[in-house]
Amino acid sequence: MNIHSTSEASEAYIALGANLGNREGTLKEALQRLDRHEGIEVVRCSSIYETEPVGYLDQPQFLNMAAALRTTLAPEALLQAMLEIENQLGRVRDIRYGPRTVDLDLLWVDGQTLDTPDLTLPHPRMMERAFVLVPLSDIVPQDDSQSLLYGKLAAALQDLDGKEGMRLWTSKEWEDGSEHSGS
Repeated sequence: MNIHSTSEASEAYIALGANLGNREGTLKEALQRLDRHEGIEVVRCSSIYETEPVGYLDQPQFLNMAAALRTTLAPEALLQAMLEIENQLGRVRDIRYGPRTVDLDLLWVDGQTLDTPDLTLPHPRMMERAFVLVPLSDIVPQDDSQSLLYGKLAAALQDLDGKEGMRLWTSKEWEDGSEHSGS
């Protein structure tokens, strides 16, 4: 199999975050760039949530969301496309868990397990992070081939602390530029 593409489409889930500049605009631009990529289609997006920083605390609050993608790219090639978009949108990596214009994390690709120097699937910390689990639970179907993921999400969300540090920012209409919810 070519590491760059597969013969059939896979469903992948990603997490997106931003806490510098026009946070919401940057998330939407990242989604648009993903959707314009030849091997990627954005099929569902979560609501956007404002969240407290985790790890490195001396930084602005984040906007976080999740997206479901349909892709013909192999996981490593999808990750590379995501990293290129981060770079195009000004991502600088100087402080671990520090401020960033955009962060794109590949969480899950059709239940595949992978452990390479560049990519671990499923994402090793996704079940520990409310800012990933809450948006992801917006978009993972309960009744299809991904139901294994939904079951894990539901269990992790039930046991997770830190959900109180999140608030809804916008609805799920990423293409239309939905208004700030004010909640």
